[in-house]
Amino acid sequence: MTNILLVGSGAREHAIAKAINRSTIAHQLFCYASHHNPGIIKLTQHYHCGDLKALDLITAYAREQHIDFAIIGPEAPLALGLVDHLQQHNIACIGPTQQLAQIETSKGFARNLLTQHNIPGSPRYRNFTELTGVNAWLAELGDAYVVKADGLMGGKGVKVAGEHLHSHQQALQYCEQLIQHQQPFVIEEKLIGQEFSLLSFVAGNRLVHMPLVQDHKRALVDDQGPNTGGMGCYTDANHLLPFITAAELQQAQTINEATIAALNAEANTTYRGILYGGFMATQHGVKLIEYNARFGDPEAVNLLSLLTSDFIAICQAMLNQQLSASLVQFKQHASVCKYAVPKGYPDNPVKQQTIDISNVTQPENLFYASVDASNNDLTLLGSRAIAVIGIAETIAAAETLAETQIQLIQGPLYHRPDIGTAQLINQRIQHMQSLREVAA
Repeated sequence: MTNILLVGSGAREHAIAKAINRSTIAHQLFCYASHHNPGIIKLTQHYHCGDLKALDLITAYAREQHIDFAIIGPEAPLALGLVDHLQQHNIACIGPTQQLAQIETSKGFARNLLTQHNIPGSPRYRNFTELTGVNAWLAELGDAYVVKADGLMGGKGVKVAGEHLHSHQQALQYCEQLIQHQQPFVIEEKLIGQEFSLLSFVAGNRLVHMPLVQDHKRALVDDQGPNTGGMGCYTDANHLLPFITAAELQQAQTINEATIAALNAEANTTYRGILYGGFMATQHGVKLIEYNARFGDPEAVNLLSLLTSDFIAICQAMLNQQLSASLVQFKQHASVCKYAVPKGYPDNPVKQQTIDISNVTQPENLFYASVDASNNDLTLLGSRAIAVIGIAETIAAAETLAETQIQLIQGPLYHRPDIGTAQLINQRIQHMQSLREVAA
């Protein structure tokens, strides 16, 4: 019997728990969570609520439950070094050590790593801890710049010229805010193109890549409104995306592989877990936006719902350095995931309101996130509430399934009805065609 600890309680972790539950390997699942996620609770042997930053308490819980290996879902415990704590007690982990997790937790570290190891894909950038030199660098970049907080900011530390910042003066004000909070920052060239994500299973220098995903960060239809943690994603049946070429996929895979080799060499240790590359297809090739050191949310919902292989077997292969492409298979289907989020999200979300899912006809396609079920009602906690997935032979058919179900959830919620629609995807295709024509 394999005892597995899942750390986290969002839709990403619900997707992981469902994948574990499908395994034919004898196991017991334990969860250390921040709130009562009703979907995960049903799949666990034991469920404990606590502080996800309390590393000693999580480690003690893992020892009490005789955990064989842990899967770390969110970024904060990775950033604090939970893997290091668990490994000191001989508990293996799907997730990188604190040192390796810098690929996500420090934008400057990631940019410097690619530069020092001559890995392609970085835009022009500079690291700052004070305002000295900022004006000159902004003048060199003109109106094409991005300011990124160097540490974790919950997906809200990036400000883009023309979207969030409309003058160099506004950029300087944001830099001053970061300095006041003792937050280093990176200012880099703004990339023009289409974003996509490539996630890879990693064991040492061996990577097995997952289907490409496109996330939608902006809160409102047509990519308007503030940035969020992600309003939804889609994948295509051929595991590419409609606007991405096979050559661009190869570029992204090469960057992920070279980055892991560089990371392992720099740290003199072994990366085991998930590497999530956020990329931009541009007229000058594929560029890296940023890395995450774990499954994305909601990307995990799309990818793990399509996974036909035994997820526990994949985890064991990563831990034992026996990962191979033959172990990892995905359905040749498209998927569309949409998030129902509280009204006012992300800036002023409603909280402690109840929502009703009793009309949903396919509850197996729901993934619970920032909702609490401790009082038998589903209560909003203020962040993204429930992810809904549709899986079908085409993106259009999958979008119809997801949209139909998400409209059946009742409460003070909203979602993006345009994710996965032909109109939005065609806009992306046309955008990339125009960029390629200019490049040609």
